[in-house]
Amino acid sequence: MKIRVATYNIHKGVSSIGSRPRVLALKKAIGLFGADVVFLQEVQGKHEKFSAKFGEESHGTRHWPEAAQHEFFAGDSHHSAYGMNAVYDHGHHGNALLSAFPISDTLNHDVSDHAYEQRGILHCVLTTERGPVHCYVVHLGLFESGRGRQTEALIEAVAASAPNGEPVIIAGDFNDWRNNLSAKLRDKLGVVEVFDELGSGTGLGTMVRNLVGGAQKVRPARTFPAALPWFRLDRIYVRGFTVDTAEVLHGTLWAKLSDHAPIVATLKMS
Repeated sequence: MKIRVATYNIHKGVSSIGSRPRVLALKKAIGLFGADVVFLQEVQGKHEKFSAKFGEESHGTRHWPEAAQHEFFAGDSHHSAYGMNAVYDHGHHGNALLSAFPISDTLNHDVSDHAYEQRGILHCVLTTERGPVHCYVVHLGLFESGRGRQTEALIEAVAASAPNGEPVIIAGDFNDWRNNLSAKLRDKLGVVEVFDELGSGTGLGTMVRNLVGGAQKVRPARTFPAALPWFRLDRIYVRGFTVDTAEVLHGTLWAKLSDHAPIVATLKMS
């Protein structure tokens, strides 16, 4: 069974410059993924200011939907779940999951490291024809020490909820620009990052690297800033899957929608 997945930090549905509404365009762009499961970060569950400012119809179109963003993006084709993390006077935002498969269970883990940076891990269990698949939507903090503690909380959550080697997909914005966390996640949970998996095959490129002195470590993809990606912030880690394809979506469209570029991968259940 193949599953196409994507991860995308949508910057709360507004442009990174000028805070212009991008929710309608984001829904169309998410549809372009052709994904069965979409891991989203910085999703607005409610924003009264943006709703008041952009919600009135203009030429028959509302630029800010009445529904919460995750429900709007899901439409009639996907199920959705939302984990509220950051709460403020005029609304809240967090992580969300869109799934073509039924979502049998959800739990949002609060992993906030301090009051000024509220973070969470959204755990959803998908019902597929091959059995349950555990999905964890992640958005870690900006400070390295906090990310370390949040990673330990992620490891504990996965070990407790999927303890017997069940298929796992962990995806989101790790803010781990120095790639300090991959080895720990691999060692403790048996997961592999999708670009590492593609780079560790037995093709010609790997054979050449071995001949000239051993296979070199493959790094996660560059995804930030979307207009000229340099930092390696966004990841998809999997267990119980092989990776057929993985790519970062670049170009003018994606640069206009968010400050992060999305990653899309096709997985095959082992």
